[in-house]
Amino acid sequence: MTYDVVVVGGGAAGLNAASVLAQARRRVLVIDAGTPRNAPAARMRGYLSREGANPAELLRTGREEVRSYGGEVMEETVTGVGRDGEEFLVEFEGRAGVRARRLLVATGLRDELPPVPGLAERWGRDVLHCPYCHGHEVRDEPIAVLGTDEEGPEHALMLRQWSDDVTLLQQVPIGDEDRRRLDARDVSVVEGPVTELVVENDRLTGVRVTGRDVVPVAAMFVTPGSTANDDLLIALGCEMDENGWVRTDPDGLTSVPGVWAAGNVAHDTAHVITAAGNGLVTAIAVNADLVEADVRAALAARAAAPAEQGGRRAS
Repeated sequence: MTYDVVVVGGGAAGLNAASVLAQARRRVLVIDAGTPRNAPAARMRGYLSREGANPAELLRTGREEVRSYGGEVMEETVTGVGRDGEEFLVEFEGRAGVRARRLLVATGLRDELPPVPGLAERWGRDVLHCPYCHGHEVRDEPIAVLGTDEEGPEHALMLRQWSDDVTLLQQVPIGDEDRRRLDARDVSVVEGPVTELVVENDRLTGVRVTGRDVVPVAAMFVTPGSTANDDLLIALGCEMDENGWVRTDPDGLTSVPGVWAAGNVAHDTAHVITAAGNGLVTAIAVNADLVEADVRAALAARAAAPAEQGGRRAS
């Protein structure tokens, strides 16, 4: 069987795109490895009508929705993709692959955390990254910001909106102007390597800094590095921009005809609701492309039919 669209990645972008395409009566298959980026998080923020919802519940509901419109969802890891004539062949480990007329990659990204002992174990719980995703949860609590780059002061000043007790644990030098701005907002600055997170009763209570007493905190914000899960796009020969991200047009079309990218694999700052919206936009573009292909095929069939009929009449 050849699907109209195979969607690789079943997060908010991929599932929303699949739902839209299935409602458009396309044969759609979602293939998802089952390892969402926001799995450690307990709640989502900034998603109208789903404020505070569990991310895992959103994905479960999304899968059900896709299936309700006739789409298919498979939990599997894609091992390779390639073009086979006018179609794509999507392969899995240890089983036969599937064919698709169009490919939509929504494989997201992975976070690369600073090398602080114990930080990864608390990730998504009380070690956080986005003030708009988690600031409300820790409002009025003592908050630390791990300043691993020059953006640390701005991150701390933003979090001052949610708490009067913010400490910047700055790991790289900052200038006098940053210090004046932080001082004006009563943000404390502690310099020196962070060596340990202090956890009591499974809750973050402090951060140990070399040469200083433990800084008492209830949450720590960090700025992780981000790496797109774009191996499939690279293997297909998609162009990358100067920052190493896949290059797409506003609708998500890559440089390879028939291949689209949506969500965090193409946009490193996409929130859940943004990724879902991006999936909608891309799905509409994919369907429009298929509509045009269907029209071309129908015209070709119509043009061939008279010649065949004429040949039969002549015989």
